[in-house]
Amino acid sequence: MKFVQIIDFETERIDEMRELAQEAEKRSAGRDGGPTHRMLLQDRNTPNRYLVAIEFESYEEAMRNSNDPETTRMAERMAALCTRAPQFTDCDVHEMTEIK
Repeated sequence: MKFVQIIDFETERIDEMRELAQEAEKRSAGRDGGPTHRMLLQDRNTPNRYLVAIEFESYEEAMRNSNDPETTRMAERMAALCTRAPQFTDCDVHEMTEIK
């Protein structure tokens, strides 16, 4: 079953956050078990609040990724750019539909 982790954070340094995310994507490209999709959302009512939805093939793949020391280092660097501690929500994907 696909799995999505949602990260809710606030920052005034979104450009630096994007750079870190791009670095992480380059490191995980072609590697088994890493994220398959990432979506960055900005809260219209709270301009410095963002949500990132990261999709994995399974919960187990996400946990392997989370336990990677490189992932831990990147998460620490990203947390240092936040104005409050990030909050994480773990979700099993029960249904996904593309509507055009």
